[in-house]
Amino acid sequence: MLGVPGNIAVILLKPNWKKMSSMSRSLMLNLAISDLICLLTLPPWIYNLLHSWIFGVVSCKLLSGLVYCSVYGSQFTVTAVSVQRYLVVVHRVDCKRVRKRVLLGLLWLLALLNSIATFVVRQVKTDQKLKRCQPIYSSDSQRAALLLTEAMVGFASLSLVAFSYFSLHRKVSQGAFFNNRQITRLVTCIIVCFVVLWVPYHVINLLGVAAICLQNDILLKFCRNAWNVTGALSFVNSCVNPLLYAFTSEKMCSVFQKKDPEQQNSRNL
Repeated sequence: MLGVPGNIAVILLKPNWKKMSSMSRSLMLNLAISDLICLLTLPPWIYNLLHSWIFGVVSCKLLSGLVYCSVYGSQFTVTAVSVQRYLVVVHRVDCKRVRKRVLLGLLWLLALLNSIATFVVRQVKTDQKLKRCQPIYSSDSQRAALLLTEAMVGFASLSLVAFSYFSLHRKVSQGAFFNNRQITRLVTCIIVCFVVLWVPYHVINLLGVAAICLQNDILLKFCRNAWNVTGALSFVNSCVNPLLYAFTSEKMCSVFQKKDPEQQNSRNL
């Protein structure tokens, strides 16, 4: 109810995008599309949790792969946005030379490659006369490897985002932009939301790997219950992205231009 209208509004209205570069507009649009795809898959999952999976094995695999692909697409796009802003502001790199289609194609290719395992392991399992769409692993080693890979990719993305924005904040604070509270709040909000909504999920994945390796049934049961909660938080991230990245971008651009009008490269944000 919140995320779908928000992302549709971003796609149709393109709020405050006039001062952005063509690359930034493409990344913002790609972020909104990936988040929208992710959120549109929610109704079948809600029905699956409340009742049973009635959509068949093929739909189970396709929807699972689609949601993972869109989630990875969103993560990689957020990372690309962060790195782009870092390069433009801190290193004065002209990102206009980068081909938009090549970059977007690479982001979705990486998202698809990271989602292939989901197509393989997702099956429809009957549990107490109820059918559930859930991952079925051939071995504990396969399960641990997939969880560890997902956690490593997630933490790598989080690290790049955190590094980019902390470096950007340091540049803004120490350079010609001085200490601007508006920029500080915006950067802090972006980092905190991304970390708070994604770190728990990846931490539980690491705990799941530990539980599998240690054969600890109690810890594994805790992880099973926690995955539902932390997975829901990751969907919340798709709801807040329009507010953080689309509707606040003009504020960041206007502050850069106001504080440092001689640095024209800041318009590439």
